[in-house]
Amino acid sequence: MAEDHIRYDILAQEALRGVMRKVLAEVARTGLPGNHHFFITFMTGAPGVRISTRLRERYPEQMTIVLQYQYWDLKVSETGFEVGLSFSDIPERLEIPFAAVRGFYDPSVNFELEFDVKQEAETAPEIEPLPSPVPAPAKSKTSKPKEAGKQAAKKETASAGEDGKSADVVSLDAFRKK
Repeated sequence: MAEDHIRYDILAQEALRGVMRKVLAEVARTGLPGNHHFFITFMTGAPGVRISTRLRERYPEQMTIVLQYQYWDLKVSETGFEVGLSFSDIPERLEIPFAAVRGFYDPSVNFELEFDVKQEAETAPEIEPLPSPVPAPAKSKTSKPKEAGKQAAKKETASAGEDGKSADVVSLDAFRKK
């Protein structure tokens, strides 16, 4: 087979990350429509990921967050997103570059994207972790944050959302087709 000098694989990954970026930007502006919610899996050691030392120790390889019921201050840029979530009743702020995301899944419509993530954490400059804890916003649309983390086969899932409902914590593998 001929060598791919155009690198279609990279172009396709970038285009699909653009879909995720566009969806998150719309949700940041208008909130989650209907039953939509997102499982986002990212590599915690990827370049540019900023999470507290406490979370990095608890989730050393990868982590899956759920944007559904208890999240706040979602901000989206060209290169990544920031969001406030609660873990064990402790509010945290996470900064996640799109290049660190391994998976994006909306179970309400069975839409899933998977990405290749370069593991350059060993050669990347050390990024100072965010302090822990980060205070929750005073005017949050959420009720009292609830425990939102649970380990599942080296994948961690945190459930959070905007309308104050409690949520079940599940492994992302429970939604994948076998």
